[in-house]
Amino acid sequence: MHPMLNIAIKAARRAGTIINRASVDLDRLQIARKGPRDYVTEVDRGAEEAIIDVLRTAYPDHTFLAEESGLHGQTPEGELPANEWVIDPLDGTTNFIHGFPTYAISIALRQRGLVTQAVIYDPARNEMFTASRGGGAFLNDRRMRVSGQTKFHDALLGARWPGSSGAPGIAAARFAEMASNCAGVRRTGSSVLDLVYVAAGRLDGFCGLGLQQWDMAAASLLVLEAGGLIADLQGEQTWMASGNVMAATPKIFTQILSQLQA
Repeated sequence: MHPMLNIAIKAARRAGTIINRASVDLDRLQIARKGPRDYVTEVDRGAEEAIIDVLRTAYPDHTFLAEESGLHGQTPEGELPANEWVIDPLDGTTNFIHGFPTYAISIALRQRGLVTQAVIYDPARNEMFTASRGGGAFLNDRRMRVSGQTKFHDALLGARWPGSSGAPGIAAARFAEMASNCAGVRRTGSSVLDLVYVAAGRLDGFCGLGLQQWDMAAASLLVLEAGGLIADLQGEQTWMASGNVMAATPKIFTQILSQLQA
């Protein structure tokens, strides 16, 4: 296992301990609202601080892009960071504060813009998803592959799309038609888990609108290393910038793309 991946796993477990400890006494949580349906707690902040502390201790010259505290460290103008950790300390905060045990920690190492190491940890289920570029994707040390599903009408999809994230008109109609043609659509409330469930073969595909880099960075590598495909909703590689993303097993990917472009 790559040493940088080992450190990321250590950081994820440290954050998981903080989250699990807080989950047994949710009535004491201090909750703030960042925006509509967007919450933050002291647990988010504490988990993020723990992650950054572990990573910075090991790699003091690395930079960090974290959901709650933003960008740490500087890179010469016009250059991509040599080593940048992209962190979501608790994706699914709304689930967490309601005691709904579906949330995750996401940590990715991006080197010159390319994600090379990925960790997603579900502390409620003790599921650790890991990947190194070129080395495959794993769930608790067991190799993962995307599903073998080939028929769209039998596909189970994950979603963060109109109806929950509020996209306009024609996009909403296309998503609605696509949803009616597949086996079902699930929205867990954690886009990080939705994406990594594609890698694990639990979902056959996922479409999301308005995601952030920390929602997608680690999961994107896991999907690719598990044999899946990832792109924006036009099939291009702009999803990290646009926040609009689709990921799926190869056969389902082409069928989702054709439905969205119909």
